[in-house]
Amino acid sequence: MSESSNNKLDHLREEIDTLDGDILELLNKRAAASLSVGKLKAGSADQIFKPFREQEVLRGLTERNSGPLPSEHLEGIYREIISSSRRLQRPERVVYLGPEGTFSYFAGLEHMGRQADLVPKNNFEDIFVAVSKGEADLGIIPLENSLKGTVGQNVDLFMRYPVFIQDEVYSRISHGLISKGAGLDQIKTVYSHSKALEQCAGWLRVNLPGALLQPVDSTAKAAEIVAESDEPCAALGNIKLANIFGLNVVAEAIEDLPDNWTRFLIIGPKPGQEGKRDKTTILFTTPDRPGALVSVLSVLSGKDINMTKLESRPFLGEKWKYMFFVDLQGDLGTEAYESIIDELKDRCLTFKILGSYPGGSQHGSKF
Repeated sequence: MSESSNNKLDHLREEIDTLDGDILELLNKRAAASLSVGKLKAGSADQIFKPFREQEVLRGLTERNSGPLPSEHLEGIYREIISSSRRLQRPERVVYLGPEGTFSYFAGLEHMGRQADLVPKNNFEDIFVAVSKGEADLGIIPLENSLKGTVGQNVDLFMRYPVFIQDEVYSRISHGLISKGAGLDQIKTVYSHSKALEQCAGWLRVNLPGALLQPVDSTAKAAEIVAESDEPCAALGNIKLANIFGLNVVAEAIEDLPDNWTRFLIIGPKPGQEGKRDKTTILFTTPDRPGALVSVLSVLSGKDINMTKLESRPFLGEKWKYMFFVDLQGDLGTEAYESIIDELKDRCLTFKILGSYPGGSQHGSKF
């Protein structure tokens, strides 16, 4: 490199150092403002987690972004800034289906940020119990997958525990093959969750036709097994597991159908408190008589309320009776909808608003 180029490089590095100092000063000013907000909220029942406000901040920044910093990078940076701000105001305990490295873990990490206290639980019911008892501020649960449908157990748990939906997250699911050191031609056993193995069955059949496919509790557990094994084996799951368990990526994006999304819900012990919400989820049962469900749905159609999901589930303890899980567009928690809610309650045997919250979007990095 010429002397002229070295001088230019030194000048650019000095400029970056100066800019870093400016950014640091502004970050601390922002942190001080967040602390002031926290002091004003101290002792009140006001929630720290404000999903609509966070969406508003991120949307405003990306709309104003003129580059060259990609908006995806900008959003990732600010999610961590917001996560830090929440923690400065009050540390949040967020429970998810563990162990560390599951898709629920990565969804929580990306949406809540690294400053959230992410605590693994052994099963979905433990998440609902922790949130309903106030042992956790929030929980993150998968509700449905674009390829495999609804996680029925979690719908059932909404009937049993007093928790509410505060936000939703759409995560694109992508699988990779990771190993301790074995190459593709050496792998004899592939460990993963049964659903992940199903989603990559075609690729595995072509590329590892002789390998034993071994289902385990989770993709994270699969990576743990491989990390502790001296056999020529591999785990199938999120390639970010390689960083957690010290493994190598053998192949990426090996799922048979690439457009694979999971919808996660953020649940809390209380309904969301923000004023701007555009989606509502309700749970109800109907009387055992002909036309009961049609009667309920006619209230919604008559008021031009769009229904985006209708799921029926067996009502536990009552043979051949069902409860209905319904997503609606609009904030049915406002006064404008009070008369509609009253009419729905009159036509239902049981009725519960699980939450009004900001609707998520299908964009972002792959998990």
